[in-house]
Amino acid sequence: QVQLVESGGGLVHTGDSLRLSCAVSGALVTSSHMSWFRQAPGKEREFVARMRPGGSGTDYTDSVKGRFTISRDHRENTLYLQMNSLEPGDTAIYYCAVLYWGNQHWGQGTQVTVSS
Repeated sequence: QVQLVESGGGLVHTGDSLRLSCAVSGALVTSSHMSWFRQAPGKEREFVARMRPGGSGTDYTDSVKGRFTISRDHRENTLYLQMNSLEPGDTAIYYCAVLYWGNQHWGQGTQVTVSS
């Protein structure tokens, strides 16, 4: 059974940084497509960042390029999202996801609120 548990969200000010964590069980972060998504109030869930298996690359949505960095720790089997220079437009619930054997699994989400 695949389970993902996010943590690290909070209330910060414009320009601050946060690091989100996603502890994964039932799948390996190094051999799976791992992603971060977010959903702002009244909006659709949107893609934020992706890390392909085996170190084959990362992708980011344009609005976070240069500010966010996705990474993983194989020893902790954990996915991270380092978020710098946060803006009010980054306010959302952030979800991690893993594509495992053709099925997308989701965490419960962690709230990030950026005040101006």
